[in-house]
Amino acid sequence: MNIKERYLEKPIVTDLKEKMVFIGGPRQVGKTTLTKLIGSKNFKNPQYLNWDNREDRKNIIAESFRAEADLLVFDELHKFKNWKNYLKGIFDKYKEKFSILVTGSSRLDLYKKGGDSLLGRYHYYRLHPFSLAELRNIKSPQEPMRELRFSNENFQKNLKTFKNLFEFGGFPEPLLHKSKKTLRRWHNERLDRLIKEDVRDTTIIRDLSGLQILAELIEEKAAGQLSINSLREDLQVNHKTASLWVDILEQFYFHFRIYPFASNTIKSLRKEAKIYLWDWSSIMEESKRLENIVASHLLKFIHLLKDEEGYKVDLHYLRDISGREVDFIISIDKKPWFAVEVKNSSEEPSPWLNYYKERLKIPFLYQVVNKPNINLIRNNVNIISVERFLHGLV
Repeated sequence: MNIKERYLEKPIVTDLKEKMVFIGGPRQVGKTTLTKLIGSKNFKNPQYLNWDNREDRKNIIAESFRAEADLLVFDELHKFKNWKNYLKGIFDKYKEKFSILVTGSSRLDLYKKGGDSLLGRYHYYRLHPFSLAELRNIKSPQEPMRELRFSNENFQKNLKTFKNLFEFGGFPEPLLHKSKKTLRRWHNERLDRLIKEDVRDTTIIRDLSGLQILAELIEEKAAGQLSINSLREDLQVNHKTASLWVDILEQFYFHFRIYPFASNTIKSLRKEAKIYLWDWSSIMEESKRLENIVASHLLKFIHLLKDEEGYKVDLHYLRDISGREVDFIISIDKKPWFAVEVKNSSEEPSPWLNYYKERLKIPFLYQVVNKPNINLIRNNVNIISVERFLHGLV
């Protein structure tokens, strides 16, 4: 795997000309590699400063930057208690001298809420694991509220890429090695470091072993309904604690949640979230892993539309009080764009796709199947193979 450019490189370089850029994303997703690519290809004298490095930490606090530097990269700066005010001061003082790039394994966008002293001074991007289209270096820009376009490229190459992603996930290290042994060790080390380093350094959680048990429980419940009450009973903690722990793991990009689409035309279950992992390779059951890999690609798709283009685009699922469910629906400005149902192999359209199409006026319907080289229309539904569908995203 020889990656010379990641999908966020160009929009980030463009935005750095006017504002700071924040890059959030899971541990080991490639944030440092991306910043070094950006620095080496677009700047003459980048300076990298990691809060976890003692010498760098001294230089950060002392504002000791190289005179010839034209890009400052701050890594894991959110571990500094006063990082927001610090960056505000640095940007206001040096914005004509340096471009400023900030990365972190915690959700930096959480700090948009409330009285944000950095408001108007930065753009925020979320870096995702590798996807099929990115690995194949295929750019299929989709037009919001229009039918998705899918390339007719050699499906064998797409299928091979999909199989590698499905087994080893989208994180660079295990995907590069394509070794089950490496994948097992990487899973163990990533979770251990996430909790014992990232979470420990930035929260007041004392029961780290309980948090680790929660992470293992969430892996078992991936691609399913999330019940805080069930987790509370398993962990033997109160509801508030269980909810807080789930929020913390989400803040550190361990999992993400999607919620039912709300509409006056259907009686939906408004609060029941479904939960998915950023690293789908740790899911044992293949049908759930299939649903998760599609969810992850859709999330990457909508995050890019939000972060780069500014669209108010959302990912939900459909489920009413009678249990009629469709896996995913993408909306823009709360108006349905397209719905997606994921099946292992069935080419018979799910009846609930057209059920919700009529009630919500959904323009486009897709049923994604884990069978190669499928692309046909049945009963208003585009039945499409998973490698072809993911190839059309980002």
